[in-house]
Amino acid sequence: MLRFYAADAVHRALDTARLVDALERAFRDGAQVPLRHVHRLGSTDSLLLMPAWRDATATAPGALGVKVVTVMPGAVAHGASTVAALYVLLDRATGEARAVIDGEALTLRRTAAASALAARYLARQDASALLVVGTGKLAPYMLRAHCALRPALTRVRLWGRNPQAAQTLAQDLRDEGLPVEVATDLEEATRAADLISCATTATAAVVHGAWLREGAHLDLVGGFTRAMREVDDAAVARARIVVDTYVGALAEAGDLVVPLESGVIRRDDVVAELAELVRGERQGRTSDSEITLFKSVGTALEDLAAAELVAAST
Repeated sequence: MLRFYAADAVHRALDTARLVDALERAFRDGAQVPLRHVHRLGSTDSLLLMPAWRDATATAPGALGVKVVTVMPGAVAHGASTVAALYVLLDRATGEARAVIDGEALTLRRTAAASALAARYLARQDASALLVVGTGKLAPYMLRAHCALRPALTRVRLWGRNPQAAQTLAQDLRDEGLPVEVATDLEEATRAADLISCATTATAAVVHGAWLREGAHLDLVGGFTRAMREVDDAAVARARIVVDTYVGALAEAGDLVVPLESGVIRRDDVVAELAELVRGERQGRTSDSEITLFKSVGTALEDLAAAELVAAST
């Protein structure tokens, strides 16, 4: 039977801890994940297709799915969002559709969960101060995910370019029971943070390497094109760098592509992708004083794992 899952159903189904564990299994076991297909629809609009599939094994069933994403800046004039997404989960054996899932809710949840998973391997175990940079749709999910997996966090701060937006979001999160404060000085808040999660659409560095304290972990999820930068070259040069996938991040992430092309860092400075950490093939953090950086541009493997959880929820 074909089922439809609206955003509310997706959010109910994707408990953070369960989703992080599902992503860990997915990265460990692997799947076929081609680089996303991008089709230009004129000068401003784009259609993105993000497929992934896994063949059946003796211990696990197969899976197949694709996320369809549209990026249309002119949609705002029609009362719609610039980015829209839908996920279709298919039966691997027959190709029949099993579920149609709200793609935005799926993306918000899996992006935050992937960062929380990476932090298991890269952030200090005693990290107690979290700073989330950004106040857009993704920011509260990043904050919730890190807090859910790190009960030792005793100071949680939020910074945004728009102070009123930051105050409003912080109050919403406090109403959920999260101890969120608004940071008014980004440099001071960065210098005091053990874990900095950036979820912005910035095209110029927001966080600077000179501000990072020893042992800090940088989590970068906002930029997904070569033109987008959330941190400067100094931050990248100071850090032990891990990516969600080599194929995606090294092709699309401005935070890494630009310093690679300019010679600030070398390809060998990108020490691992997330699957290698999960499988124990590469080491994450190597010391308490080391600065670490996780750069994510998103992978269809995460969408597939999350969609399977949603479909199994009813």
